[in-house]
Parts: sequence; C-alpha cells; structure tokens
Amino acid sequence: MGTITARKKKNGSSSFTAQIRIKRKGNVVYQESQTFDRKPAANAWLKRREGELAQPGALDRAMRVGVSVREMITRYLDEFERVRPLGRTKRATLKAIAASWLGDLADVELTSQWLVEFGHWRISKEGGAVQPQTVGNDLSHLGAVMSVARPAWGYDVAPHAMTDARKVLRKMGMASRSKERDRRPTLEELDKLMAHYGEMQQRRPSSNPMQKIIAFAIFSTRRQDEIMRIRWDDLDEDGQRVLVRDMKNPGQKIGNDVWCHLPDEAWAILQSMPRDCPEIFPFNSSSVSASFTRACQFLGIEDLRFHDLRHDGVSRLFEMDWDIPRVASVSGHRDWNSLRRYTHLRGRGDRFAQGALWINCCF
Repeated sequence: MGTITARKKKNGSSSFTAQIRIKRKGNVVYQESQTFDRKPAANAWLKRREGELAQPGALDRAMRVGVSVREMITRYLDEFERVRPLGRTKRATLKAIAASWLGDLADVELTSQWLVEFGHWRISKEGGAVQPQTVGNDLSHLGAVMSVARPAWGYDVAPHAMTDARKVLRKMGMASRSKERDRRPTLEELDKLMAHYGEMQQRRPSSNPMQKIIAFAIFSTRRQDEIMRIRWDDLDEDGQRVLVRDMKNPGQKIGNDVWCHLPDEAWAILQSMPRDCPEIFPFNSSSVSASFTRACQFLGIEDLRFHDLRHDGVSRLFEMDWDIPRVASVSGHRDWNSLRRYTHLRGRGDRFAQGALWINCCF
C-alpha cells in the first residue's frame, strides 16, 4: 500500500516522501502523501496511517469531500431563518466567524485545537482585542451550528471539540459568560434625558415621543423591540394587560406570545397615545435606540443603554415590595433565576414617589 521515496534537496540533504495508494479493481481510489526530513519518521507515519485507513469506515471518511465552516454556517443561517428568525447579534456573530480565517477550515479540521487558536486570535489585536465574554458568545453561537451539523447534515464534525475548547479557554481566562449588568439610570440622569427630549419635542413636534417611550419602558419593564410591536388590538382593557408578541426566550422566540400586566403608570401612558395607527408606538426600533445613544453621549451620561430601563423597572417593583409572582406578571419572566438578573435593589419604596419633574409630561 505504501512507499517511501528519497529526494535530494539543493543543500545536499535528503527528504523522504511517504505515499499511500489504495486501489480497487485495478483503479486508484485514494492516495495521500507526507514529506519528512528523516526516514524513520516517514516509516512511522506510513505505518500509523495505514492502520487508521484499515479501520471500518475510515477510507470512506477520508475520500469524502468535506465542507468548510463557512458553508456550514451559511446552511445553518439559511435553514434556520426559514423556521425561526435568529436574533441580530447571533446572525452578525456567525457571519463574522464565517468571514474570518476559521471559515476556511474544513469540517473535519474543526478540532478543539483550532477552536482554542480562534479564541487566542479573538483576544489578540489582530482578532479585534475582544473581551473573554465576547469569545464565550462567539463559541456559543458557533456551537449551535456544530450541534446540528453532524446529526442533521452528516458533516464530519468532532462531537466534543467545542466542549473541550471552551473548557481550555475558560481555564486560561480567555472565555467566560457575559457579565450581569447592574446599571440603572439615576434620578438625575432621567431628569436630564427627559428635559433634553422635552426641548427636542418643542423644536420638532413630529419627532419620536421619547419621553413617553422611555417612561413606558421603565413602568412596563418592556424591551425596546417589544414596545414597538404592541398594537391596540393587543390590549386587554378589562384586565389592564397587554399581549407581548414574540417575547424573547432562550428556547423560543417566534410565536412566544405572553400576556403581561401593565402597572397603572404604564397603562396611563398607553391611553395617552393617539390612535392613528394599528401600533401604539409606530416608530422604528433602530431609530429609537440610536436617538437614546446620541442623547446619552450629548448629555455626558456614560454606559447607559436603553435595555437598562428594563432593569430599572423590574428593580423598582421589588423595591416597592412586590412579590416574585406579581413582578413576573409584569416582566413576563418564567423563572426566578432569569428574573434575578434584572433585579438590583437600591433601597425601599417607589423612588419616583417624590414626583420626578418629567412624569406628568408622559401621561
């Protein structure tokens, strides 16, 4: 099956090429070769490789035409988007991985060693100098692709490669779970934001009513995208609740419609909105987010995101001595562990009870 051929190099030394050829019915069906500087190394590789190819199914695996990581990711995005649209972050992350050097690897080459190398690269300046939390997210999203690539499509993906790589990277401090944020807007920051948007509304009456949107996000504990999807038809007037469509959930997003109670303040804000459109807040979610970010930068408010308003709303309800089931009826959380991540208490009572100047502008 195997032969070793010696070749003279220009510097006078020799190299040894070990070659394997396998024939079936007189035809060569498979061949591969490796070159070594020493003949014993060539012999050792030849003996080991011949033993591997003699195992049941090994030759078929060696002969198969593999697919690249990029092709795996593309197929995953195509097929899963038809069934259940992916989140923007996951989609963007997978596309970035596919466009990187890791996307060039064949499925059979996607070992734990290469995944660890990818983690090192992402931490480096060349790979973006990202934080360990970002590396952890990258591997989590890629792991979702790998988990279906072998059983669903028959790709030759090492079953434990991702698990082993994540263990190594965590021990090295190069991969970790996302840090839990505890950022809440202060009363002073909210006053600044509301005053800023109040002036903007006076100058441009057609601009988005950001005062109402921000206040509703706090009092309802709703996410930004959820707010923009609420329709008048989604309100239960008698029960003072709203049907939140496609609520975010790790195991289910599309079709995960949940009825959520609206506290009095949130209900009053909704009732103050004009009924000109099917949606209560007929605004573009991206423009709302961009406006909030620009306002924070202009006002010198650091590290505050629109999603932090949800944290503030949930924490406020607990500070007002609401129990877990009652808070969950507003936030839509299904278990305490998830709800706990949004709970960062800072005292007791309703911190808006003294009458923030902006509250009356929202009803």
